Amino acid sequence: MAPPQQASEMLGRRNVSAQNDSYTYKQAGVDIDAGEALVENIKPLAASTRRSGADASLGGFGGLFDLKAAGFNDPILVAANDGVGTKLKVAIDAGIHDTVGIDLVAMCVNDLVVQGAEPLLFLDYMATGHLDVAQMTDVVAGIAEGCRQAGCALIGGETAEMPGMYQGGDYDLAGFSVGAAERGTLLDGSTVTEGDVLLGLASNGTHSNGYSLIRRIVEDKGHKYSDASGFGAGTLGEELLAPTKIYVKSCLAATKAGYAKAFSHITGGGFLENIPRVMPKDTLAEVDTGTWELPGVFNWLRDQGNIQASEMSRTFNCGIGMVVVVAPEHAEAATALLKEHGETVYTIGHITKGAGKPKCRVTGKAGTWGADADWSAITGEG
Repeated sequence: MAPPQQASEMLGRRNVSAQNDSYTYKQAGVDIDAGEALVENIKPLAASTRRSGADASLGGFGGLFDLKAAGFNDPILVAANDGVGTKLKVAIDAGIHDTVGIDLVAMCVNDLVVQGAEPLLFLDYMATGHLDVAQMTDVVAGIAEGCRQAGCALIGGETAEMPGMYQGGDYDLAGFSVGAAERGTLLDGSTVTEGDVLLGLASNGTHSNGYSLIRRIVEDKGHKYSDASGFGAGTLGEELLAPTKIYVKSCLAATKAGYAKAFSHITGGGFLENIPRVMPKDTLAEVDTGTWELPGVFNWLRDQGNIQASEMSRTFNCGIGMVVVVAPEHAEAATALLKEHGETVYTIGHITKGAGKPKCRVTGKAGTWGADADWSAITGEG
């Protein structure tokens, strides 16, 4: 061992050497070359989303959209942004990254179409601690697929590599979408009235809500995402990562036909919190859970977590991803039109007279959703 003075001198030389080192961005954890490789990978994906009004080319400082070329005369713009939530943790743990991009688009564009707006453009934000080009290419492939399903153009985005902000392979996503409707054609729910019919459009599984509870159940019960699901053909991870259904084309058709008075996208808060958002005061939405079968994934979650029926109704979509409010005289025609556009449609309830703030009441007979007795849940009382 070197004497203390010699060791001090050696340490001093190392410090001087370190001070003279030339630092690089890559050494700090940001790989510009990887970022450029990702951009090259996603350019053709973005180009596949071209539509009237946008050529979906990337590389500029901002994305462009031509409303006139898209056929609008006097448009009102409608904007929405959202994320995928902790469903991303399932994707990361399962190693499946090509579906969450569809979720990202769906959570935004479904919120546009409920207001009668046609989604036009989409932008994404991806943040990670270490940029994995293959992983992020899969994510953007999903985003592009979602944009194609919705008919909107992917016109830009941002990828942020931030060492120290995220651990391991963690990443986060945010999406931003803009749509438009001609002035005077937006839906606001003001015409919803007693006697109107509630049509439920089938979901594609759990969509993008309730995943903090889902992940808690999976962890506490000792399941692995590679296990057989027990309720579907795929693994547990594959089934839980089924992408959020995009309802744009069917709902726009119902809007243009004049059938839809309002739409409600069933996300966090389930029926109880989302349906009243598109209803006027002094109305009550009555939902009868006996009008459709609870899909397997929800039965599995209910059984594994011993979740009460009322809790299910305010946490998950329970098999209904979108609710359409129509006048009773239009219910049959609206149902036929929605089916023509690929939807599975159920008549799940109706609007009755309420008092004060709009509310939703979900009811079930003994045996529905595993309940031992008749049950009900109402907005604000759970």
